[in-house]
Amino acid sequence: MFSQTPSAHGFPSSLSPAICGYITDRVQKRQIPFLTGVAAVAVGTALLCESTHVAWWIIGRILQGAAAAIIWTTGMNLLVDTFANDSLGQAMGYSSMATVAGTTTGPLLGGVLYEHGGYYAPFILAFGLIGVDFFLRVVIIDPRGRKSTENEEPRGHGRDRNAEEKHNDHHPNPLQEEKRASSKAWDRLSRPSNYDEPPAEQPAARRAGKFRLLFSSPRMFVILWVYFLVSVTVTSFDSVLPLFVRDTFGWTQTAQGLIFIPLMVPNILDPVSGYLVDRWPACRRFQSSTALFAAVPVLVCMRYVTDNSMRDKVLLCALLMLLGVCIGFLEPPIMVEISSMVEDLEARNPGAFDRGGTTALAYGISNSAFAAGSITGPFLGGFIRDRCGWATMSWTLAMPLGISGVLVLLFFR
Repeated sequence: MFSQTPSAHGFPSSLSPAICGYITDRVQKRQIPFLTGVAAVAVGTALLCESTHVAWWIIGRILQGAAAAIIWTTGMNLLVDTFANDSLGQAMGYSSMATVAGTTTGPLLGGVLYEHGGYYAPFILAFGLIGVDFFLRVVIIDPRGRKSTENEEPRGHGRDRNAEEKHNDHHPNPLQEEKRASSKAWDRLSRPSNYDEPPAEQPAARRAGKFRLLFSSPRMFVILWVYFLVSVTVTSFDSVLPLFVRDTFGWTQTAQGLIFIPLMVPNILDPVSGYLVDRWPACRRFQSSTALFAAVPVLVCMRYVTDNSMRDKVLLCALLMLLGVCIGFLEPPIMVEISSMVEDLEARNPGAFDRGGTTALAYGISNSAFAAGSITGPFLGGFIRDRCGWATMSWTLAMPLGISGVLVLLFFR
C-alpha cells in the first residue's frame, strides 16, 4: 500500500509534505526536521490525551498530521541519499511494508489496550514509541555529512601542497614552465574565434526555480496523477467497505475492521517489488502499468459481491487481496521514478538545483497529491455508493486506473 502515514490525518498533510520537502533540501542536518516532527507528534498526542474540548483535539490531529508529513518526506530523502540506485527500490519496498504494518497493527493494539488497560494505556504505548523514535533520530547518521567529511583533504596534505606550490613559484622548473605555456597556447588555438568563457553558474536556470523545473517534466504530472488516483481508490474503501459488509453480511464492528486485513497483508511483497525494480530498472514502467491494468478487472469484479453467502464473502476477501497486490507492486517503481526524474532534471540543468538538490521537494509534492486523494476518496466513494450503488462505484474507480496505465507507458522512462 502507498505510505499513508502522512495522509491519514487529512487536510494538514495535503500541503505540509511539499513545504517540509523544500525545507529539507535547504537544511544541512536532517536531525532538525526529524526532531521537529517528533516533537510535534508528542505535543499533538498530549493534547489528544489530556484535552476535554473538541477544538484542542482538532489541533492535536493537525499537529500529528503535519509532523507525520515532515518525518515521511525527510525519511524518503534520507533513503535516496543512503542507498544506491541498484538497491533503492528494495529499500522503498521495506519502508512501505513497515508503514503499512504500523498503520494496520496500531488500531488493533490500541483497541486491545483500551479494552483491558483503560483510557491511558494506549497513550502510554504511544509516548513510549515517541521516546524511542526521538532517540533514534538523534543518533542517526546523515549520509550527506559523511560524504562531505570523506571528501575533505587532510589538513597536513593541504599544507604540503600549498608549500610545494609556493616553492615552485619562487623556484620555477624550466620543463614545467614549458609544458604550462604549451598547454595554454593549445587551449587558445583549439577555441573558436567567438568562444567565450562559460559562466560559473547558470543564473537563468536558478531563477526558474525548483518548482518550475520539476513541473517542466511531464513525468511529474503523471506521478502526481497516479498518486492522487490510487489514493482516491484506496481511501474510498475506508468509508464504503465497513458499511457495505454491515449491510450485506450483517457483520459487527470487529469484523468490519478485520475486513481490511486482506487489503493490507499483500504489502509484505513490497520488498519483492522493489527488488524487481532494482534488478530490471528498464522494466519499471511496465511493472507500474501492469499493476494499474490488473487493478481494473479486480475492481470491476467487486460488483458480483451481492449476497450474504460464503461464496461472496470469500470472493470479496480474494478481490481485496488482489487489489492489495496490485497496489503493492505499484509503489516502489513510482518512488524510484521520482528519484530518477530528479536525477535527469539535474543532469539537463546543471547548477539549477542548489545545495541538497530537490529530491525531498519532489517527494513532498507527490505525497501532497496522495494526501489530497485521501481527502477526496472517502467523500467520492460514499457519494457514488449512496447515489448509484456498490456496482457503479467499483467500475467508476476502475476506469481511471486503466487510463493511468496508458499514461505510465507513454511518459515513464
